Amino acid sequence: MDSTAATTQAVVAPRTWRKAGFRIIPLVGLAYVASYIDRANVGYIAAPMSRDLHLTSGQIGLAAGLFFIGYILVEVPSNMMLRRFGARKWIARIMITWGLVTAATAAVNSAATLFLARLLLGLAEAGLAAGILLYLTLWFPRRHRSWALSAFFLMTPVSSVIGSPLAAALLEWGQNLFGIAGWRSLFLVEGVLTIVVSILIFAFLPDRPGKARWLDDREKAAIEATLAAEADEHRARGALTGLRQALTSGRVWLMAVTWFAIAFGLYPLQFFLPTMIRSITHSIGKSGDVSSVLLSAIPYAVAVLALLLWARFAARRTAVTATAVPMTVGVAGLLLATFTSSGTLFVVAVCVSVAGIMTAMPQFWRIPAIGLTGAAAASGIALINSVSNVSGFVGPYFTGAIASATGSFTWALLAIAIIMTAGLAVLLSVGRRMERLDGSLS
Repeated sequence: MDSTAATTQAVVAPRTWRKAGFRIIPLVGLAYVASYIDRANVGYIAAPMSRDLHLTSGQIGLAAGLFFIGYILVEVPSNMMLRRFGARKWIARIMITWGLVTAATAAVNSAATLFLARLLLGLAEAGLAAGILLYLTLWFPRRHRSWALSAFFLMTPVSSVIGSPLAAALLEWGQNLFGIAGWRSLFLVEGVLTIVVSILIFAFLPDRPGKARWLDDREKAAIEATLAAEADEHRARGALTGLRQALTSGRVWLMAVTWFAIAFGLYPLQFFLPTMIRSITHSIGKSGDVSSVLLSAIPYAVAVLALLLWARFAARRTAVTATAVPMTVGVAGLLLATFTSSGTLFVVAVCVSVAGIMTAMPQFWRIPAIGLTGAAAASGIALINSVSNVSGFVGPYFTGAIASATGSFTWALLAIAIIMTAGLAVLLSVGRRMERLDGSLS
């Protein structure tokens, strides 16, 4: 880091960064919790919804994956719109739209209408994750991104810890509370809660440090000067700056391959874990639905602890190392889950795998921020997230189809582990080249 950037960053008191974190991360984290619960709800209610709508495992996987088709199509344009209109308005717009679609999904009555609802949901929600990741780079410089991103991604397992009991409660009592099937009530409640969160975002989320009413003028100027100095430094070292540069960059596409592999490890588990638990424990009926959903929350509770512990260690390591180690743990957990026939050991293995995968996620996003700035950051982050979301379509459908064909999830879990291993190899290659742009490593 050059002396100008170092001097500028030194005038920002640690309490200012903590203040920013406490003010904005819970808000954007709440939005992310809503989005993850929303995209995972098909997995929570797969069994009762399949019975009512007469769906196969392959059709459930297709319904889960269709969400990502719409998401992929408009991810990059959505992030460019966020850069133009500001995070407050654009994130609120995204959430209101997807809240309405989710609530309407309570009325689906066939596989075809479910497929349509999931496709529309992806179009509505597109840009949220990439937009928040871009937004965080507008607030936190490199030295603070490890803890900021870890705090934000903490919301992913939290969403499952919250979503699983919520789904279990509505499966049990939704019929009595709302007069509709429990799985339908889940869509309705989640849609309404999403709209409520969108109102909070619109009311309280500042677009950038200069518009934060809870920062004084000195704090605003210091944060923005720090971020500007770091952007100048990255540009001087060869960081991409333009839209076209990012969309045609080989290193951006290779980073997308890595993120694809990480996400591929998570999405099939996210959508099919309750079904996998039902299968390996041979639980049946409504009580089996509820117990498998509750058990599926355990790996995400473990992931919360892993994220908190790893964030402190990872801050003192390069971004590639901090990503590669938990990815390796995630692969090991998948392999253990593949070869066990014990319900207890399977849950333990999934705990290891989910903890590893989710711990790798925030550390990965430290890498693109090194080599992208300005319009390139908006488009490049969106591109990486968009390409990786192909895994959200392919992973669940692939897993469901293999389960339907073989009668178990064994071969699907093995294939997921192989894909993650390939992504790890790409990370170790291209990630090192990206890190050479980081002055702190030279």
